[in-house]
Amino acid sequence: MTDQEFDKELADLMTEDTSGKKKKKEKRKKGLRFWKNWSRKKKIIVGAGGAVIILFVVSRLMGGKQDTGMMVSTVPLEKQDIQEVLSISGPVSGTDSAEVVSRLHAEILEILVKEGDQVKAGQVLARLDPADVQKNVDIAQNAYNLAIAERNEAQIQAETGYERALQEEQAAKRDYDRKAMLFAGGDLSQMEMEEARDVLANASRQLSTYTVKNGRGVAGESFDLRVKNAEFELEKAKKELEETEVTSPIDGTVVRVNSRVGRFADTVDDDRPLFAIDNLEKLEMKINVSEYSIGKVKVGQKAKISADILGGETEDGVITAISPTGEEKGGGSSERVIPTTIQIENTDTKLIAGITARAQIVLNEAKDAWVVPMGALLEKEDGDYLATVENNMVKLVQVETGVESDVAVEVKGESLTEGFAYIASPGAFLEEGMPVTVVPSM
Repeated sequence: MTDQEFDKELADLMTEDTSGKKKKKEKRKKGLRFWKNWSRKKKIIVGAGGAVIILFVVSRLMGGKQDTGMMVSTVPLEKQDIQEVLSISGPVSGTDSAEVVSRLHAEILEILVKEGDQVKAGQVLARLDPADVQKNVDIAQNAYNLAIAERNEAQIQAETGYERALQEEQAAKRDYDRKAMLFAGGDLSQMEMEEARDVLANASRQLSTYTVKNGRGVAGESFDLRVKNAEFELEKAKKELEETEVTSPIDGTVVRVNSRVGRFADTVDDDRPLFAIDNLEKLEMKINVSEYSIGKVKVGQKAKISADILGGETEDGVITAISPTGEEKGGGSSERVIPTTIQIENTDTKLIAGITARAQIVLNEAKDAWVVPMGALLEKEDGDYLATVENNMVKLVQVETGVESDVAVEVKGESLTEGFAYIASPGAFLEEGMPVTVVPSM
């Protein structure tokens, strides 16, 4: 049967037939054949309301003109456990990781590890050519030695110079005092007195040019600064010499080696690190939780981790960290996401770093609760309702919803008791008091 023939037959069956009993009987038989074809071909895709429409059509075909109401099926209300689960994918990585880089433009002479090797913090991963760096150390050492020598020489000069200047000032002071007595007695001219005063002033001025600490002359501060600068450059050069042995900063596993012998350590392709080290003894997942769900996520919550590599098995996880700030989701969306960390509890897991896994987090749950399919709820302006049947008429019972899963929802209400039966697939057009006929569930 083609789609056009199918639609035509449906329209024909829906048309009221006022002919004789024989014609009506033939039409009922035709209706049964139509129903079988519909079930077999499944050409009409219906939701909750669509099922009611089909029942209505069949009731018209089978019941003739008698108005027994729309045909509906009911199911008993049942109690069960229900969970609201958040499912998010994210990458698996080690709990601690490090990227090892080098800023030295030095040739790699030796690489001592390969991917998969276990390493300890401080273990040498590669050795670089130290020749140029050693030259820089030698130059810095010479500069430092020179600065020390210049400061020592300046110190000696300051000590002897100060002593000499102090003696000269003391001598000038004694000469000035003697001549002042002679000048007072008229035995010394004014010019001679002024010359003695000038000599004393010059001696005092010379003495003031020296820096004195603890009664000794000391070299100027500039010499100490030169020594400090030279010492800094020497330490820097020695540090670079140490860095010609590239070491691991953490205990872990070498997961990437991005260079080779003969290359320069500071020129790795695509700005990648020389080595990537991960602590794979404990793994974790990094996920981004929507701002609309993060309020239900808490540190310490459990999660089930699944991945293709687990072959249908799951691993237990626990949320260990939630970022205090959100970030853009990307892709042009205005939604924000919050980075969240899940630690894998099993240290002997089949999971490996670098793959994508899926975490299922139980956000909310209810035990032994009344649960119905999502499609059983009728949403009205004043709330949610379940439709039941009393005396072959629809009765709407208002309910309060609770925990929601992907396909079902917890319902609460005083009218919900053992034996309560509800219409499993109500149409949005169902109203209070509408006549219906209850038929067994198909």
